[in-house]
Amino acid sequence: MTAKYNWQYDEMKHSGVDYNNLAQVEVYDKNHQKFRDYQKNTESIIQALGLGSEHTVIDMGAGTGAFAIYAAKSCKTIYAVDVSKAMLDYTSQKAKDMGIDNIIFCHGGFLTYEHKAEPVDAIVCVAVLHHLPDFWKYVGLKRVADMLKPGGKFYLFDIVFPSDMTDYESRFDAWLEANVEKLGNDFALEVESHIRDEHSTFDWIMEKFLGQAGFRIENTYHADGFGVAYVCSK
Repeated sequence: MTAKYNWQYDEMKHSGVDYNNLAQVEVYDKNHQKFRDYQKNTESIIQALGLGSEHTVIDMGAGTGAFAIYAAKSCKTIYAVDVSKAMLDYTSQKAKDMGIDNIIFCHGGFLTYEHKAEPVDAIVCVAVLHHLPDFWKYVGLKRVADMLKPGGKFYLFDIVFPSDMTDYESRFDAWLEANVEKLGNDFALEVESHIRDEHSTFDWIMEKFLGQAGFRIENTYHADGFGVAYVCSK
């Protein structure tokens, strides 16, 4: 999947860690399972969005299947979308090994994925939007809204910085130290890369983008560090 225009941001190029490398994908999955309970997190998202066996869902930035694999047991169809072919191959094999056959794997992302089927009931995006600079975040969110049915639900989780980040040096250092203590130096390096090379934005910018893209924020949840989850409706 390639950009439609030469001036369009290339979402296929990696920012931060290169997840087109299969070995790195395996490391990612192993590391993230140290602090993420995939099944419990998925159950929480399903409950927040009110999803059931009649619903179709796009997992935008499916990664190693943290949501898609477990949501497939509860929903009608999951469209697992990712810019990394290695991630899709890894997750496809995982689904096959588990006997899951209602996931459709799609190579693309916020800017390049073309949803050819009917609009879906919900879209889930966990820790992906920060790969895009702010202008392209907004473009991506507008495209997501077009893929949803009227009244459809959107769950967005990402690293989002609070507007009072004047003391960012000490807060970033504390964030890194907490990750070293909990998960070790290797994962802390990923956090360091995120701060330096990726595109997390402020809460007031993210919330403005969501509103302008056609979403109403119903609930906001704050996790450890700078994690924020938004439950929205179209």
